Amino acid sequence: MAGPVSHLWRLFRTGATFERTGAMRVILDELEITGWPRLAIRAIALPFGWFGRDGDPGLPPVARALQAMGPAYVKFGQVLSTRPDVVGETIVGQLRYLQDRLPPFPLEEARAALEEEFGPRAWDMLGELGEPVAAASIAQVHPAIWKPTGEKVAVKVLRPSIRAQFRRDIGAFYFIARSLEMVVPQTRRLRPTAVVAHFEGVVMTELDLRLEAAAASEFRENSVDDDRFRVPSVYWPGTGRRVLTLEWVDAMPLDPEQIEAAGIDRQDLGERIIQNFLRHALRDGFFHADMHQGNLRVAADGTLIALDFGIMGRLDAITRRHYAEILYGFITRDYRRVSEVHFEAGYVPADRDVDAFAQALRSIGEPIHGQDVSQISMAKLLAYLLENTERFGMETRTELILLQRTMVVVEGVARSLDARTNIWEAAKPVVEGWIRENLGPRRVVADLAETAKVISRLGPRLPGVAEELLMLAEEMRTRRLRGPLAVDVREMPAQGGLRPRLLAFLAGAAVAGAIAWLI
Repeated sequence: MAGPVSHLWRLFRTGATFERTGAMRVILDELEITGWPRLAIRAIALPFGWFGRDGDPGLPPVARALQAMGPAYVKFGQVLSTRPDVVGETIVGQLRYLQDRLPPFPLEEARAALEEEFGPRAWDMLGELGEPVAAASIAQVHPAIWKPTGEKVAVKVLRPSIRAQFRRDIGAFYFIARSLEMVVPQTRRLRPTAVVAHFEGVVMTELDLRLEAAAASEFRENSVDDDRFRVPSVYWPGTGRRVLTLEWVDAMPLDPEQIEAAGIDRQDLGERIIQNFLRHALRDGFFHADMHQGNLRVAADGTLIALDFGIMGRLDAITRRHYAEILYGFITRDYRRVSEVHFEAGYVPADRDVDAFAQALRSIGEPIHGQDVSQISMAKLLAYLLENTERFGMETRTELILLQRTMVVVEGVARSLDARTNIWEAAKPVVEGWIRENLGPRRVVADLAETAKVISRLGPRLPGVAEELLMLAEEMRTRRLRGPLAVDVREMPAQGGLRPRLLAFLAGAAVAGAIAWLI
């Protein structure tokens, strides 16, 4: 396990690598840092450039620096590659090399991985394994023939030693997060360590391709009836921890010029990318959370094809409802309702003022409706939202990180196809449809029916729950008799979840009474 010294050394080498590869100069130029600040930065960085890593000289400087530093940094660069409004066109042009044009590892190592995974039967299933056609930060893809049927397939193979490399990078991220929490107490509200832990859990899934295969299979089933959207099928016998075999798809990359030449409406395609993401998030609660250009293709008929299912996001039913109402409130300019949803969801502490928060939300939403579509930026909106919610004590919600990040990426991809794409106009029919189907009278009746089923299954346990409730009430009464300050609500979860269980029982009893009244 790496210690603080090694993490400090790695951070030092990160800066040195930026200097050695020339990325430091590119960033200073793009950010227009001039005068004495530029001289000071260069004076500090220049002497230490020799300690940096070389990286691949075939890559442009920024991509070269991130690639040299490890897979976690490459993932970060892939996200930024869709945000020219954040980092500038020059840097975006360099970061796009990180999507699927990284140096591949030798074909012999891929063949060895197949034999290690499947043994001799590997070549009974697969034939004519070709040179890699795409090489990313964690794996690369080879064309092959599926011998049982003669069909062409795509074989994805993890890079050698990738797990150890990634854990090293994540260790450095943890070190930074914990240091921030210790040295800068104000950052604890953002829960940087929890954010890193969430990021680790998501990306570590990419390191077991059986999990990616399961995600692809589920995603395909969910979207099989979606108009002009397709997910390749999984070849399960050719899938293991280090190897994933998928249906081969013939399609073009998300290159605006190629798409234009094929006669495909770029604005329509950009809107469909946004709408498909929202449809999957709201309808299914399961969405592709890494929708950059390298993971999307377009068929000749305009069908959008998704690839690479290592990073997927999930939302439970309650979170989906809150998310949809927040989006709908911004679209319809109902800031009071957006504020109420934040309080109902527990995103903002209950002791804050609903109207004051609604006013802050209005200051975020109104400029959106008054700007030209080319000036509306989801990245800027989220930054402003974070700035305002900080004043109201809103903590970072780790379960929403992937959702927010994917919204930024999706908007960037859509804008790369057509700068006129308006994420709010594209989102409106999907969100309105979901609201209509899931928050109307029919949904209320369906929810009550589902609750009745749950209560009926718990019927035999109700006498025991009632007895436990009496015991809990007696315990609370005893504590109260000891003194007005004897009951410490912070101890309740440690005492068997006293308060949550009591509230859950009371809520269940109220619902049961409502259902009985309706019947």
